[in-house]
Amino acid sequence: MIKEHEMHQFNKTIIYLIFLIVSVFVIYPLVYVVSGAFAPGNSIASLNIIPFKNGITFEHFVDLFTKNDYGKWFLNTLIIAVETSAATVVISSLSAYVFSRFQFRFKKSFLMSLLILQIFPSFVGMIAIYVILLRIGGLDTLWGLVLVYVAGNIPYNTWMVKNYMDTVSKSLDEAARIDGASHFRVFAQIIMPIAKPIITFLAITSFTAPWMDFIFPKMVLRSPENQTLALGLFAFVSDKKNEFTIFAAGSLLVSIPFVIFFLITQRTLISSFGGAAVKE
Repeated sequence: MIKEHEMHQFNKTIIYLIFLIVSVFVIYPLVYVVSGAFAPGNSIASLNIIPFKNGITFEHFVDLFTKNDYGKWFLNTLIIAVETSAATVVISSLSAYVFSRFQFRFKKSFLMSLLILQIFPSFVGMIAIYVILLRIGGLDTLWGLVLVYVAGNIPYNTWMVKNYMDTVSKSLDEAARIDGASHFRVFAQIIMPIAKPIITFLAITSFTAPWMDFIFPKMVLRSPENQTLALGLFAFVSDKKNEFTIFAAGSLLVSIPFVIFFLITQRTLISSFGGAAVKE
């Protein structure tokens, strides 16, 4: 009995030790970046391996807004993320409602087309995207980049929201139509509140995806005034510059909207899942 207890304690200690080692490997890079944001100097070579060993300064945060266009980069990225999230939620939820509640010719073919489109990586169509934006005047514009993101979000998200709406009882729709409600009213006042968990999740993923994307902004945007955070911050650690501490300061500020957005939507998501409505 004593040996079993000792073996149990030994296994428990080993598990805690493994978790501790994994936590150190995961947390240390984050702490190191935070310490680099407040450390004096610019080069990563001058930083001590022990976080905050070099001291603390707020100079890099000041330089971001006084010597660089960080505020403009931040605003551009915020506009792109918000517009992408809003457009994706509206278009995907409406199209998902149509596929979930209506019967029409080629319905399965359209759904299969959306699924096939999602199989191919976005990089395959980069040349076509560039040509289309060039023809419609969308190059070097924020709305052109939003158009690219929204078009890429629609196929998979329509499938995802449609599958969730399929679980909502159609008796709610029928009861509302007996009372004289239109299709749009049923969608807005009945389906959308019930589908709030998946809509909240869709809004979060659509907001965060373009926030630090580098490939498509690099392809679409050209002028300095239209740069995003990813393009602006990358310039600090390129071949021409080695300003890791300023890069770390900018990266730290990038996380603020994520934290705020997550705290707000987390409560909404939990309460929505807890209050999910009638399912078939």
